[in-house]
This record gives sequence, structure tokens and C-alpha cells, in this order.
Amino acid sequence: MFKNAKLAKLLAIQAKLRYFRHLKNFTMSAILALAGSNSSTSINFKLVQYTAGLIGDKEVQLLNMANYPFPLYSEDNEREMGFSNSLVELRDDIMKAKGVIISLNEHNSNPSAYFKNVLDWLSRLEIKFLEDTEVLLMSTSPGKRGGLGSLEIIEKLLPRFGANVGASFSLPSFYENFDSEKGITDSALAETHQRVLTEFLSKI
Repeated sequence: MFKNAKLAKLLAIQAKLRYFRHLKNFTMSAILALAGSNSSTSINFKLVQYTAGLIGDKEVQLLNMANYPFPLYSEDNEREMGFSNSLVELRDDIMKAKGVIISLNEHNSNPSAYFKNVLDWLSRLEIKFLEDTEVLLMSTSPGKRGGLGSLEIIEKLLPRFGANVGASFSLPSFYENFDSEKGITDSALAETHQRVLTEFLSKI
């Protein structure tokens, strides 16, 4: 029993070393953009799409998290199922990026259970999955606070995983201030969004 446990630990260490050697050969993506929601009609994904569309001089990889279902994290699930290919691919995409844009949805003034679950899985796979990565945090909601509660919580959490959260933006009253063709329609909010995006891009 002891020998099997020792062997399993050794194999895990060897696998991790192979991964980091492989990571050096990755082609770096400039920016990864995603929403913290797995809804097929996510307004935060719409904000991310719009933001990504404003970036003309850097490569942007846009992820729709509706395509990334994950079971609820538990030690039992990790032990019995391990880490899915989707999780490993997501981790790799994040670690390849020089910068990450995330727009957060909000449930009862907190991050969604889905996004917290994604962070739990990623941190078990690689605790510093955002090491030395510039992060632009955004949020929006139909309400006047624009998901600010969720944003403030995640802004404090991500540095634990190595992130540098240097810029943030909250869009209140999404349906009043956003148009699918025009983007952010409130001029003051649009100006703030552009300023924050420019600041983020200057660090990539």
C-alpha cells in the first residue's frame, strides 16, 4: 500500500515536470477573454465580445464558458474523476495568455457558483494558474450596481493565484446602457471603459 502511494506521488511529480517542459514550447496568445457565466444568453459574455472587438493590434482568444461544464468540485470528485480534458485545456489557455479579460456575473451580490467552481478546479490543478498575468476585470448586470459586489470579491481573490489585477470596470443597468450593435451607449461609461481597456493593453 505504501509502495503504491509512493509510486503514485512520484508519477504525479514526473507528469508535472513534463507539463512545465511542454509549456515552454507553447505559442503565447496575447489575450484570453471570457465571462464568468455559463449562460447561453450571458450579458457578461456580450460585454466581453464587445471589448474584444475593440482590440485591433493584439491576438485575442474568446472563450464561451457555456461550452465548459464542470461538476461541482469536491475531493471525492477529484479523486474519482481526476481532471477533465476541458479543465486542462482551459488551464493551458489561461497560462499561455499574457493578459486575461474576465467579465463577472453576480448572484445575490456574490460571484456565481459556476465561476467559483471553475476557480476551485483550476486552483487544484495548478494553484498559480494566473502567475504574472495581467487581468482586466469587468462586470455587468441589469441592476444599477452592475455586478459590483461580485467584481470586488474576485478582485481580492485572483492575486492568490498569481494575477495582477490592475484595472476594472463595472457597467450598470446593462439593458439601458448597452446596444448589441453600438456597444456601450452612455458616453461617460464608454469613455471609462475605453480608458480602462487602454490601461490594461499598455501592460500586455
